[in-house]
Amino acid sequence: MPDAPFSTGAKPDRATLNSLVLATAQRDRQAFAALFNFYAPRVKAYLLRLNAHDSLAEELAQEIMLTVWRKAEQFDPDQASASTWIFRIARNRRIDAARQANKPALDGEDPSLRPPDIQPPDDAVHENDRDDRVREAMLDLPDEQVALLRLAFFDGLSHRDIADQLGMPLGTVKSRLRLAFDKLRRVLDSETL
Repeated sequence: MPDAPFSTGAKPDRATLNSLVLATAQRDRQAFAALFNFYAPRVKAYLLRLNAHDSLAEELAQEIMLTVWRKAEQFDPDQASASTWIFRIARNRRIDAARQANKPALDGEDPSLRPPDIQPPDDAVHENDRDDRVREAMLDLPDEQVALLRLAFFDGLSHRDIADQLGMPLGTVKSRLRLAFDKLRRVLDSETL
C-alpha cells in the first residue's frame, strides 16, 4: 500500500483512498490509520459546516470513523468513491444527531411515565363488592331505566343525545334517570346499614 502521498502532504488520489477502504475491510490497521488521519479532520470540518458545535463535531467524527472501520466491507468502489461513502455516513450521522437533539428529554417526574399505584387488596375487595351490589340493584330496575343508565354512563351520551336517539322529550329522560338513581340509592343505602 503506497503511503507516500500522506508523507508528502499531497492529497491521495481516488484509487488510493478506495484501496485504503478495501484494505480496512480486511482489517488492515495501517490502512485504517491512514484513512483516519486523512478523513477525521475533514469529516470534523464538514460537521462544523453543518452547524455541529466543536465538541459534537469531534465526537461524531470519532463515531463516523469507527463506523468506517466496522462497515468497510460494505464499501463498493463501483457504487461510490471512498470520499462519497464516508461523507454520506457523516451526513446521515449528523441527521441522526440532530433528530436526537430535537427529542425532549424524558421527565422522570412525569406522572404518565410512572406505573399505576398498586391498589390495596382491601380496596379491591370493597370495589368488587360495590360493583356486585350495583349490578344486583340494576336487575330490579325497569328495562327502560337500565337502558337509559347504559346510554348515559357506558356510552357516555349526554341527556340531550339520549333524548334525540330515543325520540323522547329531554325532561322525560332526566326524570327517568333521576328515578333510576333514587331506586339504586335506596337499595344500596339499605344494604350498607
